[in-house]
Amino acid sequence: MEYAKIYNQAFASFSEGEFVNLVAMLTALQNQLFQLPGGDIFSQILTLVIYAFIFISIFYGQRIQLYIMLREVEGSLYKLKYIRDEGRRIAIETIKEIGKPQTDPTVRVDRFLEYFTISPQSLDPAGVVWKLEHILDVRDTRFKDEVKLIAPAADETQANNLENTLEAAMALNYIYKVIRHYYLLGKKTLSLYIIMQIQMILPMVMREAEAYASALKAFAYGQPIGDGVGALVAAKLMHGYPVRKIPKDCVVATVPFEGRTAYVIKAEGPGGNVGKPGDAIKTIIEENEGKIANIIMIDAALKLEGEEIGEVAEGVGAAIGGPGVDQFKIEETILKYRIPINAVIVKEDIGDAVSPMRKEVFDSVDKAVERIKQVVLERTKEGDKVIIAGIGNTIGIGQ
Repeated sequence: MEYAKIYNQAFASFSEGEFVNLVAMLTALQNQLFQLPGGDIFSQILTLVIYAFIFISIFYGQRIQLYIMLREVEGSLYKLKYIRDEGRRIAIETIKEIGKPQTDPTVRVDRFLEYFTISPQSLDPAGVVWKLEHILDVRDTRFKDEVKLIAPAADETQANNLENTLEAAMALNYIYKVIRHYYLLGKKTLSLYIIMQIQMILPMVMREAEAYASALKAFAYGQPIGDGVGALVAAKLMHGYPVRKIPKDCVVATVPFEGRTAYVIKAEGPGGNVGKPGDAIKTIIEENEGKIANIIMIDAALKLEGEEIGEVAEGVGAAIGGPGVDQFKIEETILKYRIPINAVIVKEDIGDAVSPMRKEVFDSVDKAVERIKQVVLERTKEGDKVIIAGIGNTIGIGQ
């Protein structure tokens, strides 16, 4: 038991039971060696080895643990670098294939990957939403202008897809640089706690990086992604009906739905686009002078581990992600006119949301439509007007 206490101090990560078992094994080995011819010498040698091991563990155990963690982070860093470089290569090749630039776009792509956005000052929070919206609008315009310069032959749909491709490559570049920063910082300072923190979150970081890598390929080829399930629901409801554009980058169709009039909204496709659903919903509400009986929003949502992919759930509130500007606009408008708002979500993993749409997600569209019908029948009356908004990236999904 004395040995167990010493080992426990040397290796805090070992349980006391493991130490007891280890000491018992060593003691049994000592006894066996002692019974052999010359066993006394062997027993003494083993005892010296044990004491040397304890000595090294006490004084250098943390350093050894640090180097083991550094090697693990280094291995993941090499993998991240490969993913980042592969994403950059795909982006450059896609631009050359679609955009037909007259010069090599590599320099401009590398410059694009280093772009950043500074959030507005929120020390005085009044009006910060409008400042954030302005910054995001400037960012969006800058990105679109840059894509036009890099890929002059791309049409509007292709330009939107290329913009999404470059943003995915930019996210991979940023993830790699952050992990590299903490790896080098921990290596330079030999700080166990810096390396320990980055090593603990590495599994989540690698999952996110692999998800962005899948997203990049989907954007490059114009394939629908899991995040577009809300837009796909809206596209199914508005199919065959005339659509018109509304601000910004959104379309709406007036659809007879279960004896009600439904204004079905989605981002304009099939290019990679999320639009501004907040402005679109606000426009429809004001066109009808606030006489909207209900709003139903459909979007993808991150599932918890153990939940099924494509599971449909129902709730209340504005189902929309992003920086929060559109959610703020929707909540302000429905508060003004006292309009109830419901949400239907399709549960997905982070990898499923940004990678090519899986069959389970596609099959959930019919379930979501049935859930929308139930909400409309239960929460509204015949002749009412409702808004059905499909939220998400509409890449590969037309009207």
